Amino acid sequence: MAQNITIGTAPDSWGVWFADDPKQTPWQRFLDEVAEAGYKTIELGPYGYLPTDPSQLADELAARDLNVCAGTVFTAFHRGIDGSANAWEEAWEPARKVAELTAAMGGEHIVVIPAMWRDDVTGQALEPGVLEAEGWDSLAKGHDRLGKILQEEFGLKQQFHSHADSHVCGQSDIEKFLEVTDPQYTTLCLDTGHAEYGGASSVDLIHRFPERIGYLHLKQINPDILATVREKDMTWAAANLAGVMCEPPSGLPDLNEVLQEVEKLGRPIFGIVEQDMYPVADFSVPLPIATRTRNYLHSCVSRTHV
Repeated sequence: MAQNITIGTAPDSWGVWFADDPKQTPWQRFLDEVAEAGYKTIELGPYGYLPTDPSQLADELAARDLNVCAGTVFTAFHRGIDGSANAWEEAWEPARKVAELTAAMGGEHIVVIPAMWRDDVTGQALEPGVLEAEGWDSLAKGHDRLGKILQEEFGLKQQFHSHADSHVCGQSDIEKFLEVTDPQYTTLCLDTGHAEYGGASSVDLIHRFPERIGYLHLKQINPDILATVREKDMTWAAANLAGVMCEPPSGLPDLNEVLQEVEKLGRPIFGIVEQDMYPVADFSVPLPIATRTRNYLHSCVSRTHV
């Protein structure tokens, strides 16, 4: 039977959000524990967390029998990419570095995360929370431009990641984004946790836009904590600290159902475990969770592999 879902993991599941932070698992320990948990495939995480020298990183990965599937970049194309607007210039140089390293490691994808509209710490609105037509136009043009360059110059596929407190968070936002972008250059990193957080249905998105599902981030939301987050209008950072992300299979959506629907697409796809855990007070916490999560996901459907 063909195997079409590759289960991997990311530094995020070890509490890594930044290139350098003492509250984060050291990168050597992360790689060691990824291998110990049984994974073979990883994302790079924030640029600079893992070694950025391709030869060094290749040696570290080979020593643990690991491979890279994707890198991650951040953008704010809705703020304008033409004329005096500098959202493209701000995004491109970091993106170029990530793309070069990802390609050098044999990765196939770049996960692209949009900017949040409010300050993640104070909750202060930095801009309107809803995009007007001009903002949508800039957003679409920016991602199509980025996707074209990534594809033609680096052989990489852009996977857009809807995100909490961004302009593309809920069901209608994701649908609108898919409507205004070119499927040749922009497909979706379906993050099951962020979709649930925004009130979107992962299964419905798979059913309705099967050709636009290019990549998966697998995580779950605690519905009780999410209700509190919405009641108190908490920021993403505050919600994360409150434990809104939870260990599968205790939350939503049903990842067994999601994976079975993805199997029906009948093509290779990465399913990356990405449980937001920053900050981790005890570095011994992530490994057993990562191990249990991998075992659970492999029990969901018969055609997943490492």
